[in-house]
Amino acid sequence: MISLRLILCCLLVSSSYATIVSHDGRAITIDGHRRVLLSGSIHYPRSTPEMWPDLIKKGKEGGLDAIETYVFWNAHEPTRRQYDFSGKLDLIRFLKTIKDEGLYGVLRIGPYACAEWNYGGFPVWLHNIPGMVFRTTNKAFMDEMQNFTTMIVDMVKREKLFASQGGPIILAQIENEYGNVMGPYGEAGKTYIKWSANMAQALDVGVPWIMCQQNDAPQPMLNTCNGFYCDNFKPNNPNTPKMWTENWTGWFKQWGGKNPHRTTEDVAYSVAKFFQRGGTFNNYYMYHGGTNFDRTAGGPYITTSYDYDAPLDEYGNLNQPKYGHLKKLHDVLHSMEITLTYGNISTIDFGKSASATIYTTEEGSSCFFGNGNEISDATISFKGKSYVIPAWSVTILPDCKTEAYNTAKITTQTSMMVKKPNEAEDEPPTLKWSWRPENMNDFLLKGKGESTTTQLFDQKVVSNDQSDYLWYMTTVKFRKRDPVLGKNVTLRINSTAHVLYAFVNGKHIGNQHAENGKFHFVFEKDAKFKSGRNVISLLSITVGLQNYGAFFESAPVGITGPISIIGRNSDETIVKDLSAHKWSYKTGLNGFENQLFRTESPSKWSIESVPLNRSMTWYKATFKAPFGNDPVVVDLLGLGKGTAWVNGNNIGRYWPAFISSGDGCSVKCNYKGAYHSEKCLTGCGEPTQRWYHVPRSFLKAEGDNTLVLFEEMGGNPSLVNFQTTRVGSVCANVYEKNVIELSCDKKPISAIKFASFGNPDGSCGSFEKGTCEGNKNTVDILTQECVGKEKCSIDVSTEKFGASDCSGAARRLAVEAIC
Repeated sequence: MISLRLILCCLLVSSSYATIVSHDGRAITIDGHRRVLLSGSIHYPRSTPEMWPDLIKKGKEGGLDAIETYVFWNAHEPTRRQYDFSGKLDLIRFLKTIKDEGLYGVLRIGPYACAEWNYGGFPVWLHNIPGMVFRTTNKAFMDEMQNFTTMIVDMVKREKLFASQGGPIILAQIENEYGNVMGPYGEAGKTYIKWSANMAQALDVGVPWIMCQQNDAPQPMLNTCNGFYCDNFKPNNPNTPKMWTENWTGWFKQWGGKNPHRTTEDVAYSVAKFFQRGGTFNNYYMYHGGTNFDRTAGGPYITTSYDYDAPLDEYGNLNQPKYGHLKKLHDVLHSMEITLTYGNISTIDFGKSASATIYTTEEGSSCFFGNGNEISDATISFKGKSYVIPAWSVTILPDCKTEAYNTAKITTQTSMMVKKPNEAEDEPPTLKWSWRPENMNDFLLKGKGESTTTQLFDQKVVSNDQSDYLWYMTTVKFRKRDPVLGKNVTLRINSTAHVLYAFVNGKHIGNQHAENGKFHFVFEKDAKFKSGRNVISLLSITVGLQNYGAFFESAPVGITGPISIIGRNSDETIVKDLSAHKWSYKTGLNGFENQLFRTESPSKWSIESVPLNRSMTWYKATFKAPFGNDPVVVDLLGLGKGTAWVNGNNIGRYWPAFISSGDGCSVKCNYKGAYHSEKCLTGCGEPTQRWYHVPRSFLKAEGDNTLVLFEEMGGNPSLVNFQTTRVGSVCANVYEKNVIELSCDKKPISAIKFASFGNPDGSCGSFEKGTCEGNKNTVDILTQECVGKEKCSIDVSTEKFGASDCSGAARRLAVEAIC
């Protein structure tokens, strides 16, 4: 009997820690209760372990219930059966940090991620397995996918991190957006998706599995929506709740492109519209985008910054007003959880894109008033009361009487971020550089590599993606009277390299990079050949591998030819095809192989005659860590293209010489109307990325830190400097009968630059007084209430700021405070 009691006691204790996660057609249920769930994507390798607690805490404070992340196969298994879960890749530590903050987790194992991540998250060694075809009924692929997925599940189970074990993970995902590319795979694709579902279900994780963008997701998989708007999405099964796994809060940047923004009002509108139309789970992609450190950016041509215009910016600062405006929306939605998940739903169509949705329970009702008109406000009458709904907005009334929130009415401060110079003690105004050239003699003069074939190979096959760089080298012999030598001679290369450098007999004859998304180009330059032996050396460079599309793994990269020497005169053209010549290959560059980026590197560096605008050059300098805790950035304006390291940590590829086109930017962004990635662009005619994040954990607080640059194209390092980023000023522009809080992010407010109560014009940084003004000194009132404090709360009312005659229009307070 004692043994039985002990067993029963253990079972009760064990079950008390377990969370039962299920679902019905209305919502995800947790321990039997339907839930409104708000989630945000934070990818653990795009920040650092030291940043994770603060990011996750800010997510919770912003009203999130859950944190979502992909799992990145190529990061964890860079070499087949050799795994890495250290540092930024410590998935378990990240999941435990989520648990410590009391949030749920959504684990998107995939293992295909897309995510603007190199090769979509697949390791390149996978491509090089004989007979391999990705994401279809292919035994080699399915075996490897199952092996990795099972390993991740077993690892998470060992740590008891699934909700069924008392952990935070309430949902898991298998595959990713396969429905978008499924057509070309035919019946094999349909069979594969069924196999994926069965394989995942057999792993018995005890929580529901989801498949996003998969309209034919087999039961019991839950199909979900991704996109800028998902209010029209309908699940494929009446027992599947309406879920949105990727609400895109902005968009990514590409080298040569501009900076995309998605307005706060439009993101809020999309969420409110989704919940108005029966949604109960929303995940922001991204909530914190972060940084593509090292060579993790894919695409190709995705920038090192993955800021994504997310509620938390690349460095972890609050992106205001987006963060605060969404927080208020989350609070309102949570207050209505029972009504939204259990209430009966009815709708009223008022015409001209105006509608009402009413959720009713025995305890009461909650209402959404939506206006999808892009131009005109809507005035609707409901239960004897009139409501004005601004164009392209949703008003939420938790009691169907009083407006608690409107997506177009922002009552949260706007924060203006600024860069501050490094003011560390004894830090000179400019960095002192040493340098050394990249040693390329073996490749340029000898044509000496590691392997030789009589074929031009895809770069992925040769390099296994161990480096961005691959040398293609061949030797060509000419007789003294060879007809080619007496003519105008060019070297023509059909290239799928992202960047190509060409050398003949050690002389650089030219380089070229892909532009406008066209990763196949023809390079042709004059070349001088001699009688006897000639060495042709071609350096192929990748800038992240393709990450999306059907059969994307087969997209060629590198120099796949044909390659020809062409001689011309007035009489004839002679073409000498070199494609089947004996080609020698070498992966990487000597400086990378010798780890010149290591602070303890014994290699000799020169401080004499530091060259400018010299290609294939290494630079090194020391600097002091900036004071304080503000995020640190390095300004690489003036450089060409290359890679940067701080204290041996690879902070990513840089390419400030790539300037975006000069047109297509918005002076002012109109939130009204459907968003797309080309709407609301900034940065025309500027470097696509100038600033590069240096996490504080990469720095030594005391003593010297080391910056190493490999400059590939040629640039001027004399302009490089370290700065911090912080809130410079905060603004508000809100209607009366609201309360606005101003905060300088734990720093005191130093002054009130502008304040007006009435009908002020302009926007943050350029406010002007309007035609009417309160009869009290607004600046003095705010100076007294706010200056010297880290935050202040202001009741916007005529009682505080005085009455003003604004011809019947609602009065507003505009204020800009200096931090």
